[in-house]
Amino acid sequence: MSVITRFPPSPTGFMHIGNARTALFNYLYARKRGGQFLIRIEDTDRERYSEEAVEVILDGLSWLGLEYDNTPESQFANKDRHIAVAHELLEQGKAYKCYCTAEELDEMRAEAKEQGRPVAYDGTWRDKEDEDAPDLPYVVRIKSPETGTARIEDKVQGVVEIENDHIDDFVLLRSDGTPTYMLAVVVDDHDMEVSHVIRGDDHLNNTFRQNVIYDAMGWDQPEYAHLPLIHGPDGKKFSKRHGAVGVEEFQKLGYLPEALCNYLLRLGWAHGDEEIIDRARALEIFDFTGIQKSPANFDYDKLESLNCHYMQIADDGRLVDLTIPFFDFDIDEDAKVRLEKAMPELKERNKTLVGLAEEAKFLVSDITDYSEKAQKQLNKTSKPVLTALKEKLQDLDDFEANTIETCARTLADEVTDGKLGKVMMPFRAALTGTDKSPSLFMASEILGRDEVVHRIQKAVEFIQ
Repeated sequence: MSVITRFPPSPTGFMHIGNARTALFNYLYARKRGGQFLIRIEDTDRERYSEEAVEVILDGLSWLGLEYDNTPESQFANKDRHIAVAHELLEQGKAYKCYCTAEELDEMRAEAKEQGRPVAYDGTWRDKEDEDAPDLPYVVRIKSPETGTARIEDKVQGVVEIENDHIDDFVLLRSDGTPTYMLAVVVDDHDMEVSHVIRGDDHLNNTFRQNVIYDAMGWDQPEYAHLPLIHGPDGKKFSKRHGAVGVEEFQKLGYLPEALCNYLLRLGWAHGDEEIIDRARALEIFDFTGIQKSPANFDYDKLESLNCHYMQIADDGRLVDLTIPFFDFDIDEDAKVRLEKAMPELKERNKTLVGLAEEAKFLVSDITDYSEKAQKQLNKTSKPVLTALKEKLQDLDDFEANTIETCARTLADEVTDGKLGKVMMPFRAALTGTDKSPSLFMASEILGRDEVVHRIQKAVEFIQ
């Protein structure tokens, strides 16, 4: 069988992290088997449709590195085909026109509730002749099997069965002639030759209904794999109250795409004890057998840990490019060079690109102010220390990290009884404007003698 999977998001908002994992699993399953990974935009809800949301989805897939094999299809654009299939079922006697009014349907539901029966359409118009039809709007309903058992052999959930009398004669075409999602998704999956439908297990009940359409049309059913949902750290439905829930938000928080993909892969799926699984390894080992049935809880600490790992092994030049958007100002080529020189240490010290950019800010821009903690180090006591440090650094023959360190230690012995901290703390405040930074000696070498002396003088003037 030629493997074809699809990812069919609705363009009505951000790209939820659960959708991203579904896309990843579809991508990996198809790619491992030399198949195709297709995108379909399920945009039949025109009132909520947003072109911007489509771009967000496609940008998210691109950022995650999930390349697809088609020009994304529009479900709305295929509506004539969906309608044609509904009329074909009508002609074959496998669907029928239902003229029940909204009031009649409400009464039907109320009666079912009162009698403790499933709230479903009771088939009032199922076997009536055309000549009985009133001059009223109608919907088109499929004739679902009334007896027997429906069975799905799901790749994740195992064998799932329900009695056919639990599947009502659901609507294919609304009273305005537009197709329902239930019909559209089956027709599109068939026409796109989708072999495997991989989606959240909240769609499991829909599968039984969709298979009624497959069977009525005489089409082969796809293989199914219904994935466990993602819950928040508290075990409840993942939502905004847990923090970031959209792919774009994780990108803005400074996570690397490979870290997020690795985390999503392990969220509800396992391969032994492996935790670090890059794309190449994932394409080698991914299969349905490792997917668990129960929901997975999102753990931000684990994601952060993975992000640390991927930052540490990332190419320094790439990290520079990824970090630049997190500065709220433009930086020139010289600043980029300084940032790349400092990157080996910066990426070891930070958990996200946001933190890295914040700590690297002093390397790529002038010091315009001092943090509250930095200001405490810039006082009358530290003024003579900074003045002496400036004079020593000006006279250095080689302005390198080791000679700068020797200079600072010598000064500590001369004016602070060997207490290096009394030199380094005001030095850090003067150089960075904060109380935290990577190695000052390394940073000083990268900034160069003139800039370091300038910043120390600026701090002395601040004290004055």
